[in-house]
Amino acid sequence: MRNAEKIHSEKQAASKMDSIRELVEALNTKDETKGKAAEQAIQEDALEVLIREDWHAQGEISQDKEYTILLCTSGPAVRIIGDLNEHNEPETAYLEHRGWGTLWIEYRKADEAVLIEYARQFYFGE
Repeated sequence: MRNAEKIHSEKQAASKMDSIRELVEALNTKDETKGKAAEQAIQEDALEVLIREDWHAQGEISQDKEYTILLCTSGPAVRIIGDLNEHNEPETAYLEHRGWGTLWIEYRKADEAVLIEYARQFYFGE
């Protein structure tokens, strides 16, 4: 990735992390109106929510599932990825970014606890 593209996509990831942090803080406020507004804003923030299961033998039920929440596309793009536990709830969360035609890069300054709280606002069940 060219340095300018990497800087641009990393800035986008930082901006999304700030936005996610604000929404999660609003979720956890005692003000019920702000909490409900934050729930709705999170649902509307995601462009796409996907679940993937790993390869497993025929007849077996896979317990390993991953999720991705696409937050913005094109150059730059930002997403949250992570693993789901046996109850289809997020147990890990990583923020990634990329520019046009490049590989995803983890945004290492992200707060995993905040990302998990954000991701838990989505339903990953069957």
